[in-house]
Amino acid sequence: MQITSPSFLFVAVAFALTACSPHLDWRDVHVQEGAYSIAMPATPTGATRDINLNGRQVSMNMTATEIDGITFAVGTAVLPDAGKAQAALADMQTALVRNIDGSLTNERTLTMPFDPNGSKGTLAVYAIEAQGRASPATDNQPRTLHARFFARENRVYQIVVTGAKDKVTKDMTDVYFSSFNWN
Repeated sequence: MQITSPSFLFVAVAFALTACSPHLDWRDVHVQEGAYSIAMPATPTGATRDINLNGRQVSMNMTATEIDGITFAVGTAVLPDAGKAQAALADMQTALVRNIDGSLTNERTLTMPFDPNGSKGTLAVYAIEAQGRASPATDNQPRTLHARFFARENRVYQIVVTGAKDKVTKDMTDVYFSSFNWN
């Protein structure tokens, strides 16, 4: 998936540069639940938990890994009503920003290629950046959050990178977000 506008060459170079880091051992992770793959910098774990999206209880499947205090995660949930997807995405965004005791610093809409039945369409992707207060969980360093939210029919997705502000880099987030693909 290419949800930003850099050229393929830029993404390949960024991937090559960050892949050389001894701390980031990027690997392609295929997730059946949600029908996607994404590159993660360490072996992820999976879990399912019930969450409350502004009064709507849903089960969220999480695939996540943490390295050097930086969390990389993908969450997916199936909604009983596809018409509630946009509201659920907004609720997911609010919850993530609240989790870091933060505030939005950047918000934009991107597009992602999506080829249902050969129709070569696109999906809207909501991209945010937020800054949170220092806390013991981040060694008293300010926390940063980069996230993407989108819906495919009645399934909602959140793709997240969060960690101490001085540890999360643009190269890292570019590689991570641009590696998302449909299975």
